[in-house]
Amino acid sequence: MRHSNQLRRVRAPCGGFTLIELMITVAVIGILVRVALPSYLDYVKRGKISEAFNTLSSYSLALGQFYQDNRTYVGGCATPPTSTNFTYSCTLAATSYTLTATGSTPATTGFTYTLTDTGARATPAAPSNWTTSTTCWVNSRSGACQ
Repeated sequence: MRHSNQLRRVRAPCGGFTLIELMITVAVIGILVRVALPSYLDYVKRGKISEAFNTLSSYSLALGQFYQDNRTYVGGCATPPTSTNFTYSCTLAATSYTLTATGSTPATTGFTYTLTDTGARATPAAPSNWTTSTTCWVNSRSGACQ
């Protein structure tokens, strides 16, 4: 008769992960998120603010055509463009104008961009961690301009 010691069976290792392996994986994912998330959010923000640049440029062309037809800018802003990310307004005089785009969503709040009849671009307002400019449209946190 065999003793119970002699009948030991070798167990196959259990599938799964140890607690240490799981903790290391969670830590690595946390580090990646902490590094990548701000860059991704800035990328999304830059995509939304480019809408203001395109709309202000188009609006300027329409006002130029209005001036060619009427020899005045007065009355040229009857219907400002609509957008989900910005509100648009214009200040008109007979021979000049200033177009303004103001951020209206959480991603664009704090941004204000202007364009004048002479083509002068400015960023008079931006969120606290962005820069402003009197000579260009700021399109990144680093202060790069368009």
